[in-house]
Amino acid sequence: MIPVYKPEIGKEEEEEVLKVIRSGWISSASPAVREFEEKFSAYIGRKYGVATSNGTTALHLAVTALGIKEGDEVIVPDLTFISPVNVVLYNRAIPVIVDVEEENWGLDPEKVRKAITNKTKAIIVVHLYGNPAKVSELKEIAEEKGIYLIEDCAEAHGAEYEGKKVGNFGDIACFSFYANKVITTGEGGMCLTDDEGLYEKMQILRDHGMTKEKRYWHEVVGYNYRMTGLQAALGLAQLKKIDKFIERKREIARLYQELLEDVVTVQKDPPNGKSIFWLFSILTEKRDELAEYLAKNDVETRKFFYPVHEMPPYRDFAKNDYVVSEKLSKLGLSLPSYLSLSKSETSFISEKIIGFFKGLKHEQWDQH
Repeated sequence: MIPVYKPEIGKEEEEEVLKVIRSGWISSASPAVREFEEKFSAYIGRKYGVATSNGTTALHLAVTALGIKEGDEVIVPDLTFISPVNVVLYNRAIPVIVDVEEENWGLDPEKVRKAITNKTKAIIVVHLYGNPAKVSELKEIAEEKGIYLIEDCAEAHGAEYEGKKVGNFGDIACFSFYANKVITTGEGGMCLTDDEGLYEKMQILRDHGMTKEKRYWHEVVGYNYRMTGLQAALGLAQLKKIDKFIERKREIARLYQELLEDVVTVQKDPPNGKSIFWLFSILTEKRDELAEYLAKNDVETRKFFYPVHEMPPYRDFAKNDYVVSEKLSKLGLSLPSYLSLSKSETSFISEKIIGFFKGLKHEQWDQH
């Protein structure tokens, strides 16, 4: 079976992790954690980084640090992995679910503008499947309305919008380093910001709410959202390779595009954006049948996320039309796109897809 994804772990990662093990500093107190925070935030272009246990805890840290509380409204996309919606509910705030755009799969700025009320405190924009959303436009809306912008960059490390890396637009930007992300720490996440006050607040909240000046003294209710030294060591080794990894992802995407663009709708760079093609994806009305056919030919795929508004815990928050997210969810299929996927494997997968559609044409002809 050709899997959808598998991490690229080499000798360098082994050596970095062993270095931390031999030092004895394996917990969140490890100097490797601070080094990873500094180097990753510098890579993206932000002043401060706060490493966390995973991408969801990074988002929750951001929401909490910005003071979002019960009764506040936060705009979230209808097509996303569920974390941005759940973290709003953790704080008993209200997720306002808004449709996405067809050209980049991210929040539609005009629909966001219409959804803002006097209770709106923030927008969470998700750069879905490696595609940058229209984040400049969303930042302008947030500044105009005096609300916060949080970027969920979990699937888009190194993607760009208008020449800037995503993660540079929000008051806080959140990343995930789960095993299937462009760079991984196994689990793990990070919050980035340029605001020193937010940085210090997130550090305290992440570390049980304990003050830096007085050990075991807690002035706020906090969380244990810390990253370990072992995770950070893995991340440091991966970070050295990130540009090479992103170029490899784009090479795989270019080959898929070349082979499949006459057969299905293929993922491409959106206007003004540079995608990292986290999981290279296609759109087709025969999505379910194609996925089944590929599985029989030893090719694993992933269907797009379900629209948030359709799932039981979130139906009461559905207040808008979701035409685009419903369409994308029904049509979207992610193909194998891990870094060591060979040209012959990419060609094999593409040939199977082309063969599937040729078979459909023959069936239709026979019926006539």
